[in-house]
Amino acid sequence: MAGGAVKATAFLQRPPLILPHRHPPVNHLNVRRRRFTGANSINLTNSFACRSTTTNAASGVLTIAPLEVKTIKETCSKWEWRGYTINYFKYQGQNGQKSNPPLLLVHGFGASVAHWRRNIPTLAQTSTVYAIDLLGFGASDKPIGFAYTMETWAQLILDFLEEIVQKPTVLVGNSVGSLACVIAAADAQNSLVKGLVLLNCAGGMNNKAIVDDWRIKLLFPLLWFIDFLLKQKGIASFIFERVRQRESLRNILLSVYGNKDSVDDDLIEIIREPALDEGALDAFVSIVTGPPGPNPVQLMPKIKLPVLILWGDDDPFTPLDGPVGKYFSSLPSKVQNVSLSVLQGVGHCPHDDRPNLVHEKLVPWVATLSSS
Repeated sequence: MAGGAVKATAFLQRPPLILPHRHPPVNHLNVRRRRFTGANSINLTNSFACRSTTTNAASGVLTIAPLEVKTIKETCSKWEWRGYTINYFKYQGQNGQKSNPPLLLVHGFGASVAHWRRNIPTLAQTSTVYAIDLLGFGASDKPIGFAYTMETWAQLILDFLEEIVQKPTVLVGNSVGSLACVIAAADAQNSLVKGLVLLNCAGGMNNKAIVDDWRIKLLFPLLWFIDFLLKQKGIASFIFERVRQRESLRNILLSVYGNKDSVDDDLIEIIREPALDEGALDAFVSIVTGPPGPNPVQLMPKIKLPVLILWGDDDPFTPLDGPVGKYFSSLPSKVQNVSLSVLQGVGHCPHDDRPNLVHEKLVPWVATLSSS
C-alpha cells in the first residue's frame, strides 16, 4: 500500500501536459524588497581558480568540474521579496569581464540552486550566472498555507531581474521552471529578458493541464481522487513522508534520468533536505492540487525573443510524442526565433543528466546574443 502511494504521488509530480487556461497578465507590484548576503559568503572569483577541466573537441566548450554542494550552500545570498526570504546564488568564475549576457537558472519541481552544480562553473566562463530557489523550494521560504501559482513564480523572476541582476538576462529553466520563464518572457512590458532556454518545459504546474494524452486521460479520475486525498492532512503527511525517503527519491530519479550515473548521493540530498523543512508539505500539496497555470501554447506566440529548446528524448514526464513535446518540437518549422536540439538518451533534467550535451548547445547559442 505504501509503495503504491509513493508511485502514485511520484506520478503526480510529472510536469503535465496541456489544458487551455486564460490568465491575467503578469504585473509588477510595488513591494519593498531588500537584498542581503550571508555571513559566510566568499569571493567566488578567487576561491575557484583551480578546477579540473575538459574541452569538447566538437564545440570547443571548456567544461569545468562541478561545484561542491557545500560550497553553494555556504555562499548563497538572500533577498527579501514581498516579505519572504528568497535564496539565490551568484557566480562569476575566474574571468571578471564577461562577453555574454548574464544567465538566470530556474530549477524544476522539488529541486533548487544546487541542481545546477554541474553547469554553473562552465557557463560562468562567459556569463555571470545567477541561480534562484523559487518560493517553496530549496532554502527559500516555504510559507504555511500559501497558495502557489505559476504566475507567482514568474513575477518573482521578473522582480529578481529588476532588483538584483539589473541587466537584460537569458532565462534558463527546467520543467516547471521553464514554464515560469515562458510566462515571465511573455510579459510584453518587460525589457530585461534577452533570451530563453527551455529544458524539457512543463505544460503546467500539475497534471490538471492534461488534455490530449490518452495515457494520462485514462488515469484522470484517479488523479482527481488523489487530489482529494492530499487535501486530507493526515493522508498527505503520510504520502509525503514516504516520498521524501532516500530510496523512494532514488527510484523516482532513476526513472526520469537517462544517465543513471548522474543519480548520486548529492542529488538525493539536494531533493531531500528542503523536503524536511517546515512548510514543505504545504508547498507539495498546494502545487500538486492547485491550478495548473497558463498554457505555454498560448504564451509562446507572444515571445519574439531568441529561444533555444533542449529536449531529452528519454523523458517519461514530458515525452516528445506527448502534446507538450510535439508542440515545442514543431516550433522551429513555424517561427524563426526558435531553435531545437533533441538530446539522445537524456531524461527530464538534461542539464544534470548529461550536462556536456547541454553545454555544447547552450554556450555557443548564448554567444550569438552578445552582439544582438
